[in-house]
Amino acid sequence: MPVIRKAYGTLLLRMAYAGLLLLGVECPIAAQQPQNLMSCKPVAQRTGETGCWILAHQPVGVLEGQVYWTLDTFPTKDLAEQAKGPHGTVVESLGKTWLLTLGEKPEPYASGTRVTQMGPLTVEKGRTYTAQYMEAVLQPGMVSETHTHSGIEAFYTETGETCLETPDGMQAGKKGTDVVIPEGVPMELTAVGSETRRSLVLILHDASKPPTTMEHTWKSKHLCQLTK
Repeated sequence: MPVIRKAYGTLLLRMAYAGLLLLGVECPIAAQQPQNLMSCKPVAQRTGETGCWILAHQPVGVLEGQVYWTLDTFPTKDLAEQAKGPHGTVVESLGKTWLLTLGEKPEPYASGTRVTQMGPLTVEKGRTYTAQYMEAVLQPGMVSETHTHSGIEAFYTETGETCLETPDGMQAGKKGTDVVIPEGVPMELTAVGSETRRSLVLILHDASKPPTTMEHTWKSKHLCQLTK
């Protein structure tokens, strides 16, 4: 399960993924203070804005042809459900109703608004996949532990900004700049800037494997923290 770490007096969120997704923050001020570990819960059990929230864990099976992640919003849940195809998932997140679709590029819907489309995503022929959808709300300065995924990770940013460090360097994630990370790439993510980072996250992973594994061989250079 996802884990949120808090320190008394100073908020600590550690974002990494363990099984589903782990959140974690390292804060020098609070490093020596008592800490309380809590499981990150399904969105239906949400108790506050900041944190990681499980929106859906959807089996999608074998994906054929070119695969894209398409994000559309709709004024009502009923309209989103009517537009949903075989690899579509309807979620409520960030104050909106979303239709999240995997597969070939769907045409824009008359009743909805096309937000973004990421891809083509690299998938293996014949592999069975599961899509894990998350909402992540992070405050500036929060840093993830290093981790890898057993499939593609992609995230759309609604507000705020993140800096992602991998062995190849850094890349930014902000509104208008979608991020896709290939399978098996070690990464460390930092919320940067001055605005709360609100995003939707997809991990399209091998259904026979955990979506996320902690990374212990690659060490980041903390480039994102150095450039804040």
